Amino acid sequence: MNASEDFFEAFLGMGSNLDRPLEQLREAVRRVGAFAEVLEVSSVYRSEPVGFRDQPDFLNLVCRVRTALPPHEFLAALHRVEAEGGRVRSFRDAPRLIDVDLLAYGGVVADTPELMLPHPRMTRRAFVLVPLAEIAPEWRHPVLGRTARELLSDAGALERIERLGALPG
Repeated sequence: MNASEDFFEAFLGMGSNLDRPLEQLREAVRRVGAFAEVLEVSSVYRSEPVGFRDQPDFLNLVCRVRTALPPHEFLAALHRVEAEGGRVRSFRDAPRLIDVDLLAYGGVVADTPELMLPHPRMTRRAFVLVPLAEIAPEWRHPVLGRTARELLSDAGALERIERLGALPG
């Protein structure tokens, strides 16, 4: 990347609840670092499953990154990170080795079958809002105009979430 390229700040939500979730998260952050600059990683949080409940709790985090890739290319790169991590898409809210969601990309608003920005369910998920507010409390939702801190305050009762600490090594 050279200085003349445009860079965009993006936020990623990551989760895992199978086969050494901490290692899965650490490896996913490393893989993202191959095509984006990882600026900040939230603490790791344990959260109860949403939707399909008969599965282990998830470990989640949010990353703030900088990229020059356009949104669709960036999303495709994130899908490759999932595939390299062993992700097999089965049903919504299924257990998974690794899940990497593009939560927001600059101030881009998109609503296509391939790309929805900001992520349509992010405002209803403690496992997104809590770590997002930890690392970017003043980030502003491009549609709602609310900061991450305000979105978390507005959210009311969400799923149980527990801070575990920094992502190891």
